Amino acid sequence: MAQLPSSHLRLADLSSREPTAFDLSPTAQERAAVADALGIIGIRKLRFSGTLAPLGRSDWELKGDIGATVVQACVVTLDPVATRIDEAVRRSYMADLPDVEANEIEMPEDDTIEALPAALDLAAVMIEALALALPPYPRAEGADLGETVYTEPGKQAMTDEQAKPFAGLAGLRDSLENKGD
Repeated sequence: MAQLPSSHLRLADLSSREPTAFDLSPTAQERAAVADALGIIGIRKLRFSGTLAPLGRSDWELKGDIGATVVQACVVTLDPVATRIDEAVRRSYMADLPDVEANEIEMPEDDTIEALPAALDLAAVMIEALALALPPYPRAEGADLGETVYTEPGKQAMTDEQAKPFAGLAGLRDSLENKGD
């Protein structure tokens, strides 16, 4: 089994004045390992490029772009569905983030801020960004769930249209409008 890609950068080794460029293009075996880890059929193309730039004395900002062609199973037919993904990736790594020890915390407005690591695994950032960008319910062209209704013998089945929350009110409104005529 192929291993997930890895690309560690020790932040202490990088220039504290100039951005450091990066460009990751995993091999076919690494893409297969990423696809397996994400539970998808495959990844035809995957590239993550950008810069890691210093922010002040000890903080860092990652700006990058991820491009991928992924293959997932259709949620209706299980046929393979290819999807092109192009996403901007932004992360800020801060040295002075407060430690949170509470059972419940409030989510910050900026969800791109993370604690400053000693070494940053760019491949892990790439995999996380790809996972977040995957379509949650891929559907093959023309795939339709249709409508199936079940009921007891001798009774009329309720359709999806009738089960809508305001379907009864619409029927009442129509009957009242017809009564006034």
